[in-house]
Amino acid sequence: MKLILQYRGIVIGIVAMGAIITISNVLVQYPINDWLTWGHFSFPITFLIADLLNRRLGPSQARTVAYAGFIVAVILSFWLATPRIALASGLAFISGQLTDIAVFHRLRKLQWWRAPLVSSSVASTVDTIIFYSIAFAGTGLPWITWAIGDYAVKLLTAVFLLLPFFVITNRIWSDRDMPAGRT
Repeated sequence: MKLILQYRGIVIGIVAMGAIITISNVLVQYPINDWLTWGHFSFPITFLIADLLNRRLGPSQARTVAYAGFIVAVILSFWLATPRIALASGLAFISGQLTDIAVFHRLRKLQWWRAPLVSSSVASTVDTIIFYSIAFAGTGLPWITWAIGDYAVKLLTAVFLLLPFFVITNRIWSDRDMPAGRT
């Protein structure tokens, strides 16, 4: 039964990651102003997904989802967004997710809120720098202010996503449902 729960979590994680990244790559092409695009509001959910999987299944399984989500998202993004955005997104996503997973795992035994907040904040820095410097540098678009706006939204979202993280990990999942041997 635990094996079924583990695989179900991985499949759901891959689908969710692929969908959110693809949607974000389309929405990032639609600016709201010189500071924000619509993609800024959807992408931070990927860190919540990674943190939930990391807490539930461990870092190895979270990395599996990150790699598979990366492949799905890059393929879909090349089809729905520009190749430059797809490439930037893929590199930023996998770098940010692997950073998030590593930092979260190191902090997982501290207060419940520290691991998701700190890992998302550090990973957001990595993701933002890589994505905006590859996707928009040299285009004449206001990519530096978009990067600043994106980073601010990611940090704010990391705080707001603490509530769903707490509810899911402490109210919906129980320790008896957790697979043993998380590595």
